[in-house]
Amino acid sequence: MNQLISINVSVPEEILLSLRTESDEFALTMKWMAALKLFENGKLSIGQAAALAEMDELDFIRFLGKNRISIFGSVSDITEDFKNA
Repeated sequence: MNQLISINVSVPEEILLSLRTESDEFALTMKWMAALKLFENGKLSIGQAAALAEMDELDFIRFLGKNRISIFGSVSDITEDFKNA
């Protein structure tokens, strides 16, 4: 199992108040959004992003779908893959 590293991020209390959320829920949401963007930008694999989001891979794939992000990349990526095949 991978060793976990704790990262401390400070946010203004007014952010949590305006979102009507607790700090632990906000931290998890930040992990979800970071995982989503890092996967979308090709920085993390599905497995890595799922681990960051504290989800199994199937749940993360569903999360990507709900956020309209394809697991296959963009149309231009797929076209390029076909050209290189």
